[in-house]
Amino acid sequence: MFTVKEFLQPETMEEAYNTLINNRNNTILGGSAFLRMGSKKIGTAVDLSKLELNYIKDEDDSIEIGGYTTFRALETSPLLMKHFNGVLASSVKNIIGVQFRSIVTVGASVFSRYGFSDLITALLALDTEVELYKAGRMSLDDFLKKPYEKDILISLFIKKNQRQASYQDLRNSASDYPILNVAVSRLDHQWRIVVGARPQRAVIAKKASEELSNTLTFNQLEDYINTAAEELTFGTNERGTAKYRQAMCKVLVKRGIMEVLQCK
Repeated sequence: MFTVKEFLQPETMEEAYNTLINNRNNTILGGSAFLRMGSKKIGTAVDLSKLELNYIKDEDDSIEIGGYTTFRALETSPLLMKHFNGVLASSVKNIIGVQFRSIVTVGASVFSRYGFSDLITALLALDTEVELYKAGRMSLDDFLKKPYEKDILISLFIKKNQRQASYQDLRNSASDYPILNVAVSRLDHQWRIVVGARPQRAVIAKKASEELSNTLTFNQLEDYINTAAEELTFGTNERGTAKYRQAMCKVLVKRGIMEVLQCK
């Protein structure tokens, strides 16, 4: 259980940011689901609920998702179901339960860069950018590679194109954390393969994605799958061994490719 010394609901983003950086123990609160699993001592807990960051907007060339938007909103959004083969809803629908998904927020989950994150894996397969209050706007891939700095994730921007995607995962039970997760997407002839919960955070299998984009043939499908499993590193934890994850990567990547090929 975490403890809080002071609690603040700022009226502006500037007030929220200045409070956050004022003390190393000050923390932004999202849904606080994962904070409850630890024993962190928080100086000032900054609640963003008054900053109107709970939204999913249909813009001209992108879909904008506010940082305070819940997983349940992603799961049930008619707009998101219309795009990308419903991959975002698919990625979050099995996380714990409805009550849990109704409090967990997009901003806290993405900013924390959890290795087990289902959502990050799906977002990385799309053309996603993040907007941070201090660091500004950048691709999700670049953000995930940056060193950690205190900041506030304001929103996500997903390019509204014809990219079709598939989300696959492996779990011991439907509501458990993933042993491994995979997202595969295609825009025209450009493919992207993403593997997460390795148990490290999600990354793009760049070599396999390039090979698949250049010469997609069913005769070489096993080669692309093997490349993806071999170019990435896998680790061992209580949910599975590195060797098991590597073997299952081939299975999930193949399923993802086959599902995307069937998308219209």
